[in-house]
Amino acid sequence: MERILREILSKTRINDQQPSTDSIEIEIPKGEGHGDLSTPMAMGLARQLKKPPKKTAEDIVNAIENKEIFDKIEIAGPGFINFVFTRAFLCSEIKSLLKEREAFLTEDIGKGKRIQIEFVSANPTGPMHLGHGRGAALGAALSNLLTEAGYKVEKEFYINDAGGQVRQLGLSVFAKYKQLCGVDYPFPEGGYRGDYVEDLARELKDKYGDEFARKDFDEVSQTIIDFSYLKMLAALRKDLEDFGVFFDSWQSERELYAQGEVVKAIDDLRERGYIYEEDGATWFRSTAFGDDKDRVIVKKDGEYTYFAPDIAYHRKKIEKGFDELIDIWGADHHGYIPRMQAVIQALGCPRDSLRVLLVQMVSLLKGGRPVQMSKRAGEFITLREVMDDIGADTTKFLFLTRRPDSHLEVDIEVAKAQSSENPVYYVQYAHARINSIFEKAGQEAEKPQDSNSKLNPLPVTRYPLLDFNGELFNEEEMRIVKKLLYYPMLLKSAALAHEPHRITFYLQELAGMFHPYYHKYKVVTEDAELSRARLALCSAVQVVLRHGLKILGVEAPERM
Repeated sequence: MERILREILSKTRINDQQPSTDSIEIEIPKGEGHGDLSTPMAMGLARQLKKPPKKTAEDIVNAIENKEIFDKIEIAGPGFINFVFTRAFLCSEIKSLLKEREAFLTEDIGKGKRIQIEFVSANPTGPMHLGHGRGAALGAALSNLLTEAGYKVEKEFYINDAGGQVRQLGLSVFAKYKQLCGVDYPFPEGGYRGDYVEDLARELKDKYGDEFARKDFDEVSQTIIDFSYLKMLAALRKDLEDFGVFFDSWQSERELYAQGEVVKAIDDLRERGYIYEEDGATWFRSTAFGDDKDRVIVKKDGEYTYFAPDIAYHRKKIEKGFDELIDIWGADHHGYIPRMQAVIQALGCPRDSLRVLLVQMVSLLKGGRPVQMSKRAGEFITLREVMDDIGADTTKFLFLTRRPDSHLEVDIEVAKAQSSENPVYYVQYAHARINSIFEKAGQEAEKPQDSNSKLNPLPVTRYPLLDFNGELFNEEEMRIVKKLLYYPMLLKSAALAHEPHRITFYLQELAGMFHPYYHKYKVVTEDAELSRARLALCSAVQVVLRHGLKILGVEAPERM
Protein backbone atom coordinates (compact mmCIF):
# COMPACT_ATOMS: atom_id res chain seq x y z
CA MET A 1 0.00 0.00 0.00
CA GLU A 2 2.76 2.41 0.94
CA ARG A 3 4.64 1.71 -2.29
CA ILE A 4 1.51 2.26 -4.42
CA LEU A 5 0.68 5.56 -2.72
CA ARG A 6 4.31 6.71 -2.90
CA GLU A 7 4.33 6.08 -6.66
CA ILE A 8 1.19 8.21 -7.03
CA LEU A 9 2.76 11.05 -5.05
CA SER A 10 5.91 10.86 -7.19
CA LYS A 11 3.78 11.80 -10.22
CA THR A 12 1.93 14.61 -8.42
CA ARG A 13 3.14 18.21 -8.53
CA ILE A 14 2.17 21.24 -6.44
CA ASN A 15 3.84 24.38 -7.76
CA ASP A 16 6.31 22.14 -9.59
CA GLN A 17 7.12 20.42 -6.29
CA GLN A 18 6.46 16.81 -5.33
CA PRO A 19 4.25 16.64 -2.21
CA SER A 20 5.84 15.36 0.98
CA THR A 21 5.53 11.61 1.55
CA ASP A 22 4.65 12.49 5.16
CA SER A 23 1.04 12.67 3.99
CA ILE A 24 1.08 8.90 3.45
CA GLU A 25 -0.72 7.41 6.42
CA ILE A 26 -2.06 3.85 6.36
CA GLU A 27 -4.45 2.63 9.04
CA ILE A 28 -5.93 -0.66 10.11
CA PRO A 29 -9.69 0.01 10.23
CA LYS A 30 -11.48 -0.74 13.48
CA GLY A 31 -14.48 -2.27 11.71
CA GLU A 32 -14.52 -4.83 8.89
CA GLY A 33 -16.93 -2.65 6.93
CA HIS A 34 -14.14 -0.11 6.38
CA GLY A 35 -11.91 -2.39 4.36
CA ASP A 36 -8.66 -4.20 5.09
CA LEU A 37 -6.58 -1.02 5.04
CA SER A 38 -7.54 2.64 4.91
CA THR A 39 -5.81 5.96 4.26
CA PRO A 40 -6.84 9.55 5.06
CA MET A 41 -4.12 10.75 2.66
CA ALA A 42 -6.56 12.50 0.31
CA MET A 43 -7.64 14.97 2.99
CA GLY A 44 -4.10 16.17 3.70
CA LEU A 45 -3.25 16.30 0.01
CA ALA A 46 -6.47 18.18 -0.84
CA ARG A 47 -5.38 21.16 1.25
CA GLN A 48 -2.10 21.34 -0.66
CA LEU A 49 -3.79 20.91 -4.04
CA LYS A 50 -6.66 23.25 -3.09
CA LYS A 51 -9.20 20.69 -4.28
CA PRO A 52 -12.13 18.98 -2.52
CA PRO A 53 -11.00 15.90 -0.55
CA LYS A 54 -13.44 13.58 -2.35
CA LYS A 55 -12.18 14.75 -5.75
CA THR A 56 -8.59 14.23 -4.55
CA ALA A 57 -9.54 10.74 -3.33
CA GLU A 58 -11.05 9.93 -6.74
CA ASP A 59 -7.87 11.10 -8.46
CA ILE A 60 -5.77 8.88 -6.19
CA VAL A 61 -7.97 5.84 -6.89
CA ASN A 62 -7.89 6.51 -10.66
CA ALA A 63 -4.09 6.74 -10.53
CA ILE A 64 -3.67 3.25 -9.05
CA GLU A 65 -2.36 1.03 -11.82
CA ASN A 66 -2.14 -2.32 -10.06
CA LYS A 67 -5.83 -2.73 -9.24
CA GLU A 68 -5.93 -6.51 -9.69
CA ILE A 69 -4.78 -7.07 -6.10
CA PHE A 70 -7.89 -5.26 -4.85
CA ASP A 71 -11.34 -6.73 -4.59
CA LYS A 72 -12.79 -3.30 -3.86
CA ILE A 73 -11.67 0.33 -3.36
CA GLU A 74 -14.17 2.70 -1.77
CA ILE A 75 -14.18 6.40 -0.92
CA ALA A 76 -15.92 7.03 2.40
CA GLY A 77 -16.76 9.96 4.66
CA PRO A 78 -14.88 13.19 4.05
CA GLY A 79 -12.24 11.51 1.89
CA PHE A 80 -11.06 8.24 3.41
CA ILE A 81 -10.01 5.59 0.89
CA ASN A 82 -10.78 2.03 2.01
CA PHE A 83 -9.05 -0.92 0.33
CA VAL A 84 -10.23 -4.53 0.27
CA PHE A 85 -7.67 -7.03 -1.02
CA THR A 86 -8.50 -10.10 -3.07
CA ARG A 87 -8.42 -13.49 -1.41
CA ALA A 88 -5.77 -14.61 -3.93
CA PHE A 89 -3.45 -11.74 -2.99
CA LEU A 90 -3.86 -12.29 0.76
CA CYS A 91 -3.13 -16.00 0.39
CA SER A 92 -0.08 -15.29 -1.75
CA GLU A 93 1.18 -13.07 1.09
CA ILE A 94 0.70 -15.92 3.56
CA LYS A 95 2.77 -18.13 1.26
CA SER A 96 5.47 -15.45 1.31
CA LEU A 97 5.30 -15.41 5.12
CA LEU A 98 5.73 -19.19 5.26
CA LYS A 99 8.60 -19.09 2.77
CA GLU A 100 10.50 -16.07 4.12
CA ARG A 101 9.47 -16.51 7.76
CA GLU A 102 11.03 -13.83 10.03
CA ALA A 103 12.40 -11.91 7.06
CA PHE A 104 8.80 -11.33 5.96
CA LEU A 105 7.80 -10.00 9.37
CA THR A 106 10.51 -7.38 9.85
CA GLU A 107 11.55 -4.22 8.07
CA ASP A 108 14.92 -2.48 8.34
CA ILE A 109 13.75 0.93 9.51
CA GLY A 110 16.79 1.48 11.76
CA LYS A 111 19.39 1.28 8.98
CA GLY A 112 22.09 0.59 11.54
CA LYS A 113 21.29 3.66 13.66
CA ARG A 114 22.96 3.28 17.07
CA ILE A 115 20.80 3.43 20.19
CA GLN A 116 21.81 3.01 23.81
CA ILE A 117 19.16 1.91 26.28
CA GLU A 118 19.97 2.39 29.96
CA PHE A 119 17.55 0.60 32.25
CA VAL A 120 17.00 -0.91 35.70
CA SER A 121 20.04 0.88 37.25
CA ALA A 122 18.75 -0.14 40.69
CA ASN A 123 20.72 1.11 43.68
CA PRO A 124 22.85 -1.81 44.92
CA THR A 125 21.49 -1.35 48.44
CA GLY A 126 18.79 -4.00 48.48
CA PRO A 127 16.93 -6.60 46.41
CA MET A 128 15.13 -5.55 43.23
CA HIS A 129 11.46 -4.70 43.66
CA LEU A 130 8.69 -5.22 41.11
CA GLY A 131 9.15 -1.74 39.65
CA HIS A 132 12.75 -2.65 38.79
CA GLY A 133 11.49 -5.90 37.26
CA ARG A 134 8.97 -4.04 35.11
CA GLY A 135 11.73 -1.70 33.92
CA ALA A 136 13.92 -4.72 33.16
CA ALA A 137 11.18 -6.40 31.11
CA LEU A 138 10.53 -3.16 29.21
CA GLY A 139 14.21 -2.45 28.53
CA ALA A 140 14.96 -5.97 27.32
CA ALA A 141 11.86 -6.17 25.12
CA LEU A 142 12.50 -2.72 23.65
CA SER A 143 16.09 -3.73 22.89
CA ASN A 144 14.86 -6.86 21.10
CA LEU A 145 12.21 -4.88 19.22
CA LEU A 146 14.61 -2.21 17.98
CA THR A 147 17.22 -4.82 17.05
CA GLU A 148 14.62 -6.63 14.94
CA ALA A 149 13.81 -3.29 13.28
CA GLY A 150 17.41 -2.79 12.15
CA TYR A 151 18.89 -0.66 14.93
CA LYS A 152 22.19 -1.41 16.67
CA VAL A 153 21.37 -1.45 20.37
CA GLU A 154 23.60 -1.32 23.44
CA LYS A 155 22.07 -2.17 26.83
CA GLU A 156 23.66 -0.49 29.84
CA PHE A 157 23.22 -0.66 33.61
CA TYR A 158 24.30 2.44 35.57
CA ILE A 159 25.65 1.51 39.02
CA ASN A 160 24.86 4.11 41.68
CA ASP A 161 27.84 3.19 43.84
CA ALA A 162 29.15 6.61 44.96
CA GLY A 163 26.33 8.26 46.88
CA GLY A 164 25.11 8.39 50.43
CA GLN A 165 22.88 5.36 49.91
CA VAL A 166 25.74 2.86 49.63
CA ARG A 167 27.25 4.40 52.75
CA GLN A 168 23.92 3.92 54.54
CA LEU A 169 23.94 0.27 53.47
CA GLY A 170 27.45 -0.08 54.90
CA LEU A 171 26.34 1.50 58.19
CA SER A 172 23.32 -0.85 58.38
CA VAL A 173 25.45 -3.95 57.78
CA PHE A 174 28.10 -2.70 60.23
CA ALA A 175 25.50 -2.25 62.97
CA LYS A 176 24.19 -5.80 62.49
CA TYR A 177 27.78 -7.10 62.38
CA LYS A 178 28.58 -5.39 65.70
CA GLN A 179 25.52 -6.95 67.27
CA LEU A 180 26.58 -10.39 65.99
CA CYS A 181 29.95 -9.78 67.68
CA GLY A 182 28.13 -9.12 70.97
CA VAL A 183 28.68 -5.36 70.90
CA ASP A 184 25.79 -3.09 71.85
CA TYR A 185 25.65 -0.83 68.79
CA PRO A 186 22.76 1.39 67.65
CA PHE A 187 21.16 0.77 64.28
CA PRO A 188 21.45 3.91 62.10
CA GLU A 189 18.40 6.11 61.70
CA GLY A 190 16.93 5.49 58.24
CA GLY A 191 19.07 2.37 57.82
CA TYR A 192 18.15 -0.51 55.53
CA ARG A 193 16.12 -3.26 57.14
CA GLY A 194 15.18 -6.74 56.06
CA ASP A 195 16.71 -10.17 56.31
CA TYR A 196 19.23 -9.47 53.57
CA VAL A 197 21.08 -6.94 55.82
CA GLU A 198 21.51 -9.59 58.51
CA ASP A 199 22.67 -12.05 55.86
CA LEU A 200 25.33 -9.59 54.71
CA ALA A 201 26.43 -9.03 58.32
CA ARG A 202 26.83 -12.79 58.84
CA GLU A 203 28.85 -13.11 55.63
CA LEU A 204 31.02 -10.21 56.78
CA LYS A 205 31.63 -11.92 60.13
CA ASP A 206 32.36 -15.24 58.43
CA LYS A 207 35.04 -13.54 56.32
CA TYR A 208 36.61 -11.17 58.87
CA GLY A 209 35.65 -12.71 62.21
CA ASP A 210 35.79 -10.15 65.07
CA GLU A 211 38.41 -8.02 63.28
CA PHE A 212 36.17 -4.93 63.18
CA ALA A 213 34.33 -5.51 66.48
CA ARG A 214 36.25 -2.82 68.41
CA LYS A 215 36.65 -0.36 65.55
CA ASP A 216 34.64 2.70 64.56
CA PHE A 217 32.84 2.71 61.24
CA ASP A 218 34.99 5.49 59.78
CA GLU A 219 38.12 3.38 60.33
CA VAL A 220 36.81 0.53 58.18
CA SER A 221 34.06 2.22 56.17
CA GLN A 222 35.51 1.58 52.71
CA THR A 223 35.96 -2.13 53.39
CA ILE A 224 32.45 -2.49 54.81
CA ILE A 225 30.81 -0.43 52.05
CA ASP A 226 32.63 -2.25 49.24
CA PHE A 227 31.89 -5.66 50.73
CA SER A 228 28.19 -4.86 51.17
CA TYR A 229 27.36 -3.16 47.89
CA LEU A 230 29.40 -5.59 45.75
CA LYS A 231 27.51 -8.50 47.33
CA MET A 232 24.22 -6.74 46.56
CA LEU A 233 25.34 -5.93 43.01
CA ALA A 234 26.18 -9.61 42.43
CA ALA A 235 22.71 -10.55 43.70
CA LEU A 236 21.09 -7.99 41.37
CA ARG A 237 23.05 -9.37 38.42
CA LYS A 238 22.01 -12.93 39.31
CA ASP A 239 18.33 -11.93 39.57
CA LEU A 240 18.50 -10.19 36.18
CA GLU A 241 20.19 -13.14 34.51
CA ASP A 242 17.59 -15.53 35.93
CA PHE A 243 14.98 -13.09 34.61
CA GLY A 244 16.57 -13.46 31.16
CA VAL A 245 17.93 -9.91 31.08
CA PHE A 246 21.57 -9.28 30.17
CA PHE A 247 23.56 -6.08 29.69
CA ASP A 248 26.32 -5.17 27.26
CA SER A 249 27.98 -2.74 29.68
CA TRP A 250 27.92 -1.73 33.35
CA GLN A 251 28.89 1.88 34.10
CA SER A 252 30.06 2.68 37.64
CA GLU A 253 29.36 6.12 39.11
CA ARG A 254 32.55 5.78 41.14
CA GLU A 255 34.55 5.38 37.94
CA LEU A 256 33.17 8.66 36.62
CA TYR A 257 34.69 10.42 39.62
CA ALA A 258 37.93 8.41 39.57
CA GLN A 259 38.51 9.06 35.86
CA GLY A 260 37.86 12.79 36.24
CA GLU A 261 34.74 12.65 34.07
CA VAL A 262 32.68 14.80 36.46
CA VAL A 263 35.24 17.62 36.47
CA LYS A 264 35.63 17.38 32.68
CA ALA A 265 31.86 17.62 32.16
CA ILE A 266 31.56 20.74 34.33
CA ASP A 267 34.55 22.35 32.60
CA ASP A 268 33.03 21.53 29.21
CA LEU A 269 29.74 23.21 30.13
CA ARG A 270 31.64 26.17 31.61
CA GLU A 271 33.44 26.69 28.30
CA ARG A 272 30.07 26.63 26.54
CA GLY A 273 28.80 29.36 28.86
CA TYR A 274 26.30 27.31 30.89
CA ILE A 275 28.05 27.23 34.29
CA TYR A 276 28.13 30.10 36.77
CA GLU A 277 28.93 30.71 40.45
CA GLU A 278 26.42 32.25 42.85
CA ASP A 279 26.01 32.24 46.65
CA GLY A 280 29.13 30.08 46.96
CA ALA A 281 27.63 27.30 44.82
CA THR A 282 28.17 26.21 41.20
CA TRP A 283 25.08 26.28 38.98
CA PHE A 284 24.05 24.87 35.60
CA ARG A 285 22.03 27.33 33.53
CA SER A 286 19.24 24.87 32.62
CA THR A 287 16.65 27.66 32.20
CA ALA A 288 18.39 28.44 28.89
CA PHE A 289 16.74 25.26 27.59
CA GLY A 290 13.27 25.50 29.11
CA ASP A 291 13.81 24.14 32.63
CA ASP A 292 11.83 26.00 35.29
CA LYS A 293 14.97 26.95 37.28
CA ASP A 294 18.75 26.64 37.19
CA ARG A 295 20.27 23.67 39.01
CA VAL A 296 23.04 23.42 41.60
CA ILE A 297 25.80 20.97 40.69
CA VAL A 298 28.35 21.83 43.42
CA LYS A 299 27.04 22.92 46.84
CA LYS A 300 28.54 25.61 49.07
CA ASP A 301 30.50 23.01 51.03
CA GLY A 302 32.13 21.77 47.82
CA GLU A 303 30.11 18.56 47.73
CA TYR A 304 28.68 17.47 44.38
CA THR A 305 24.92 17.08 44.00
CA TYR A 306 23.44 13.93 42.45
CA PHE A 307 23.01 15.94 39.26
CA ALA A 308 26.79 16.33 38.68
CA PRO A 309 27.64 12.68 37.94
CA ASP A 310 24.47 12.39 35.84
CA ILE A 311 25.79 15.20 33.64
CA ALA A 312 29.14 13.40 33.30
CA TYR A 313 27.40 10.10 32.58
CA HIS A 314 25.29 11.51 29.75
CA ARG A 315 28.25 13.40 28.34
CA LYS A 316 30.10 10.09 28.16
CA LYS A 317 27.13 8.53 26.34
CA ILE A 318 27.27 11.31 23.76
CA GLU A 319 31.02 10.80 23.30
CA LYS A 320 30.35 7.17 22.39
CA GLY A 321 28.52 8.42 19.30
CA PHE A 322 25.02 7.04 19.82
CA ASP A 323 22.31 8.46 17.56
CA GLU A 324 19.69 8.16 20.28
CA LEU A 325 19.78 7.71 24.04
CA ILE A 326 16.90 6.02 25.86
CA ASP A 327 16.71 6.13 29.66
CA ILE A 328 14.10 4.05 31.48
CA TRP A 329 13.31 5.55 34.89
CA GLY A 330 10.80 5.11 37.66
CA ALA A 331 7.78 7.42 37.38
CA ASP A 332 8.92 9.32 40.49
CA HIS A 333 11.80 10.78 38.41
CA HIS A 334 9.43 12.63 36.09
CA GLY A 335 10.60 16.05 37.26
CA TYR A 336 14.20 15.15 36.45
CA ILE A 337 13.57 14.93 32.68
CA PRO A 338 13.71 18.68 31.77
CA ARG A 339 17.12 19.20 33.41
CA MET A 340 18.64 16.16 31.69
CA GLN A 341 17.26 17.25 28.32
CA ALA A 342 18.74 20.69 29.04
CA VAL A 343 22.14 19.02 29.58
CA ILE A 344 21.82 17.18 26.28
CA GLN A 345 21.11 20.46 24.47
CA ALA A 346 23.90 22.30 26.28
CA LEU A 347 26.30 19.61 25.04
CA GLY A 348 25.26 20.35 21.46
CA CYS A 349 22.72 17.60 20.77
CA PRO A 350 19.04 17.87 19.82
CA ARG A 351 16.62 17.73 22.75
CA ASP A 352 14.87 14.65 21.36
CA SER A 353 18.12 12.68 21.09
CA LEU A 354 17.42 11.77 24.74
CA ARG A 355 14.16 9.93 25.28
CA VAL A 356 13.01 9.04 28.78
CA LEU A 357 10.45 6.27 29.32
CA LEU A 358 8.77 6.24 32.72
CA VAL A 359 7.73 3.06 34.52
CA GLN A 360 5.00 3.00 37.13
CA MET A 361 5.08 0.71 40.14
CA VAL A 362 3.44 -2.71 40.27
CA SER A 363 0.91 -3.81 42.88
CA LEU A 364 0.83 -7.50 43.76
CA LEU A 365 -2.47 -9.21 44.50
CA LYS A 366 -3.41 -12.71 45.54
CA GLY A 367 -7.00 -13.61 44.78
CA GLY A 368 -7.78 -9.93 44.38
CA ARG A 369 -6.28 -8.92 47.74
CA PRO A 370 -3.03 -6.95 48.23
CA VAL A 371 -0.04 -9.11 49.21
CA GLN A 372 1.71 -8.20 52.47
CA MET A 373 5.20 -6.73 52.47
CA SER A 374 8.21 -9.01 52.11
CA LYS A 375 10.13 -10.12 55.16
CA ARG A 376 13.14 -10.56 52.92
CA ALA A 377 13.24 -6.94 51.71
CA GLY A 378 11.53 -5.38 54.70
CA GLU A 379 9.62 -2.80 52.67
CA PHE A 380 8.40 -4.37 49.43
CA ILE A 381 7.87 -7.59 47.48
CA THR A 382 11.02 -8.57 45.62
CA LEU A 383 11.26 -9.52 41.95
CA ARG A 384 12.96 -12.77 43.01
CA GLU A 385 9.97 -13.82 45.15
CA VAL A 386 7.53 -13.31 42.28
CA MET A 387 9.84 -14.97 39.75
CA ASP A 388 10.21 -18.01 41.98
CA ASP A 389 6.44 -18.16 42.45
CA ILE A 390 5.10 -17.74 38.90
CA GLY A 391 8.21 -18.03 36.68
CA ALA A 392 10.30 -15.50 34.77
CA ASP A 393 8.33 -15.83 31.50
CA THR A 394 4.96 -15.20 33.13
CA THR A 395 6.34 -12.27 35.13
CA LYS A 396 7.85 -10.63 32.04
CA PHE A 397 4.74 -11.09 29.92
CA LEU A 398 2.46 -9.66 32.63
CA PHE A 399 4.77 -6.66 33.09
CA LEU A 400 4.37 -5.95 29.37
CA THR A 401 0.58 -6.17 29.20
CA ARG A 402 0.09 -2.45 29.76
CA ARG A 403 1.77 0.83 28.89
CA PRO A 404 4.76 1.24 31.22
CA ASP A 405 3.55 4.65 32.45
CA SER A 406 0.25 3.21 33.70
CA HIS A 407 -0.19 1.50 37.05
CA LEU A 408 -0.17 -2.30 36.90
CA GLU A 409 -1.74 -4.90 39.18
CA VAL A 410 -0.54 -8.50 38.99
CA ASP A 411 -2.66 -11.20 40.61
CA ILE A 412 -0.58 -14.26 41.56
CA GLU A 413 -3.58 -16.59 41.42
CA VAL A 414 -4.46 -15.51 37.87
CA ALA A 415 -0.80 -15.80 36.85
CA LYS A 416 -0.78 -19.43 37.96
CA ALA A 417 -4.07 -20.34 36.27
CA GLN A 418 -3.88 -22.57 33.21
CA SER A 419 -6.78 -20.89 31.50
CA SER A 420 -7.74 -18.00 29.23
CA GLU A 421 -7.64 -15.74 32.31
CA ASN A 422 -3.85 -16.07 32.29
CA PRO A 423 -2.69 -14.11 29.21
CA VAL A 424 0.79 -15.63 28.93
CA TYR A 425 -0.54 -19.18 29.29
CA TYR A 426 -3.18 -18.44 26.64
CA VAL A 427 -0.56 -17.24 24.13
CA GLN A 428 2.04 -19.93 24.87
CA TYR A 429 -0.62 -22.63 24.75
CA ALA A 430 -1.62 -21.51 21.24
CA HIS A 431 1.96 -22.14 20.11
CA ALA A 432 2.16 -25.52 21.87
CA ARG A 433 -1.28 -26.52 20.58
CA ILE A 434 -0.18 -25.92 16.98
CA ASN A 435 2.84 -28.10 17.62
CA SER A 436 0.56 -30.93 18.72
CA ILE A 437 -1.48 -30.44 15.53
CA PHE A 438 1.66 -30.98 13.44
CA GLU A 439 2.45 -34.11 15.44
CA LYS A 440 -1.07 -35.40 14.80
CA ALA A 441 -0.69 -34.65 11.08
CA GLY A 442 2.47 -36.72 11.03
CA GLN A 443 0.82 -39.61 12.88
CA GLU A 444 -2.14 -39.57 10.50
CA ALA A 445 0.18 -39.58 7.52
CA GLU A 446 1.93 -42.71 8.80
CA LYS A 447 -1.28 -44.73 9.22
CA PRO A 448 -2.08 -47.44 6.61
CA GLN A 449 -4.46 -45.96 4.06
CA ASP A 450 -7.93 -47.39 3.56
CA SER A 451 -8.58 -47.81 -0.16
CA ASN A 452 -11.95 -46.06 0.29
CA SER A 453 -10.54 -43.16 2.35
CA LYS A 454 -10.06 -39.67 0.95
CA LEU A 455 -7.09 -39.20 3.28
CA ASN A 456 -3.87 -38.95 1.30
CA PRO A 457 -0.58 -38.97 3.18
CA LEU A 458 0.35 -35.46 4.31
CA PRO A 459 4.04 -34.55 4.32
CA VAL A 460 5.64 -35.58 7.61
CA THR A 461 7.59 -32.33 7.88
CA ARG A 462 7.76 -29.63 10.52
CA TYR A 463 5.93 -27.27 8.16
CA PRO A 464 3.49 -28.11 5.38
CA LEU A 465 4.19 -27.47 1.73
CA LEU A 466 3.32 -24.09 0.22
CA ASP A 467 0.97 -25.41 -2.45
CA PHE A 468 -2.18 -25.01 -0.33
CA ASN A 469 -5.42 -23.77 -1.84
CA GLY A 470 -6.41 -20.53 -0.14
CA GLU A 471 -9.82 -20.64 -1.79
CA LEU A 472 -10.72 -23.27 0.81
CA PHE A 473 -10.38 -20.78 3.68
CA ASN A 474 -13.65 -19.86 5.37
CA GLU A 475 -14.44 -16.38 6.71
CA GLU A 476 -12.94 -17.06 10.15
CA GLU A 477 -9.75 -18.31 8.56
CA MET A 478 -9.56 -15.22 6.36
CA ARG A 479 -9.83 -13.01 9.45
CA ILE A 480 -6.84 -14.86 10.90
CA VAL A 481 -4.99 -14.44 7.58
CA LYS A 482 -5.52 -10.68 7.73
CA LYS A 483 -4.51 -10.55 11.39
CA LEU A 484 -1.22 -12.29 10.53
CA LEU A 485 -0.53 -9.87 7.68
CA TYR A 486 -1.08 -6.89 9.99
CA TYR A 487 1.82 -8.05 12.20
CA PRO A 488 4.65 -6.40 10.20
CA MET A 489 2.76 -3.08 10.33
CA LEU A 490 2.24 -3.49 14.06
CA LEU A 491 5.91 -4.36 14.56
CA LYS A 492 7.05 -1.26 12.68
CA SER A 493 4.70 1.07 14.57
CA ALA A 494 5.73 -0.45 17.92
CA ALA A 495 9.41 0.12 17.11
CA LEU A 496 8.87 3.71 16.01
CA ALA A 497 6.80 4.44 19.13
CA HIS A 498 9.20 2.49 21.43
CA GLU A 499 6.21 0.53 22.78
CA PRO A 500 6.79 -3.24 23.01
CA HIS A 501 3.49 -3.69 24.89
CA ARG A 502 1.78 -3.40 21.49
CA ILE A 503 3.29 -6.80 20.66
CA THR A 504 1.77 -8.24 23.85
CA PHE A 505 -1.68 -6.92 22.93
CA TYR A 506 -1.38 -8.33 19.43
CA LEU A 507 -0.33 -11.80 20.62
CA GLN A 508 -3.27 -11.94 23.01
CA GLU A 509 -5.64 -10.98 20.19
CA LEU A 510 -4.13 -13.55 17.81
CA ALA A 511 -4.36 -16.30 20.43
CA GLY A 512 -7.92 -15.15 21.12
CA MET A 513 -8.75 -15.79 17.46
CA PHE A 514 -6.91 -19.09 17.16
CA HIS A 515 -8.24 -21.00 20.19
CA PRO A 516 -11.96 -20.65 19.27
CA TYR A 517 -11.09 -21.56 15.67
CA TYR A 518 -9.31 -24.72 16.85
CA HIS A 519 -12.31 -25.77 18.93
CA LYS A 520 -14.72 -25.14 16.07
CA TYR A 521 -12.85 -26.71 13.14
CA LYS A 522 -10.84 -29.88 12.72
CA VAL A 523 -7.48 -29.09 11.16
CA VAL A 524 -6.44 -32.58 10.04
CA THR A 525 -9.45 -34.02 8.20
CA GLU A 526 -10.06 -36.74 5.68
CA ASP A 527 -9.80 -34.09 2.98
CA ALA A 528 -6.06 -33.82 2.30
CA GLU A 529 -6.33 -30.55 0.37
CA LEU A 530 -8.36 -28.86 3.12
CA SER A 531 -5.96 -30.25 5.75
CA ARG A 532 -3.00 -28.83 3.90
CA ALA A 533 -4.60 -25.37 3.75
CA ARG A 534 -5.43 -25.42 7.46
CA LEU A 535 -1.98 -26.70 8.38
CA ALA A 536 -0.46 -23.86 6.35
CA LEU A 537 -2.57 -21.36 8.30
CA CYS A 538 -1.57 -22.95 11.62
CA SER A 539 2.08 -22.82 10.58
CA ALA A 540 1.79 -19.12 9.79
CA VAL A 541 0.16 -18.45 13.17
CA GLN A 542 2.98 -20.30 14.90
CA VAL A 543 5.68 -18.34 13.04
CA VAL A 544 4.15 -15.04 14.18
CA LEU A 545 3.53 -16.20 17.76
CA ARG A 546 7.11 -17.37 18.09
CA HIS A 547 8.50 -14.11 16.70
CA GLY A 548 6.38 -11.96 19.01
CA LEU A 549 7.28 -14.03 22.07
CA LYS A 550 10.97 -13.82 21.15
CA ILE A 551 10.76 -10.01 21.18
CA LEU A 552 9.15 -10.10 24.64
CA GLY A 553 11.88 -12.46 25.84
CA VAL A 554 9.33 -15.19 26.54
CA GLU A 555 9.68 -18.87 25.62
CA ALA A 556 7.55 -20.36 22.84
CA PRO A 557 7.07 -23.89 24.26
CA GLU A 558 6.71 -26.94 22.03
CA ARG A 559 4.32 -28.58 24.49
CA MET A 560 2.54 -27.65 27.71
